[in-house]
Amino acid sequence: MDLRIMGVDSPLFSTLHQMMDLTEDTDKSSFNAPTRTYVRDAKAMAATPADVKEYPTSYVFIIDMPGLKSGDIKVQVEDDNVLVISGERKRDEEKEGPKYVRMERRIGKFMRKFVLPENANTDAISAVCQDGVLTVTVEKLPPPEPKKPKTIEVKIA
Repeated sequence: MDLRIMGVDSPLFSTLHQMMDLTEDTDKSSFNAPTRTYVRDAKAMAATPADVKEYPTSYVFIIDMPGLKSGDIKVQVEDDNVLVISGERKRDEEKEGPKYVRMERRIGKFMRKFVLPENANTDAISAVCQDGVLTVTVEKLPPPEPKKPKTIEVKIA
């Protein structure tokens, strides 16, 4: 609809008219839409609660992982300072027998990412899953020694 026919010819109305034309011409599904991978990762991260503790010599990440085997859990370091804990909880495939009346335990992918501080030693990371609780320990680097002043001998000429 041309707004000039109605006698409205201000810059505000022409800008609004251009914006309305722009939204009709663009595909709404591709305009600022998050990718599938982002949505999947965001859901996986939201459903994976974690506790993080700092000790004098280490950082400890604790995540509940009931019923998972070590092959179902992956612990990695990306970009030299991002700790990634991920995996997948699968449903038991039963061909015959009982049918589920209610299923409340979460299945599917899980993931958490933690940006490690500068003093984290990414070469000294250990992961242990015991009684359904995953504990990832990241050792701290020793603090740098303070630089001693350099003494320069003064020669008398």
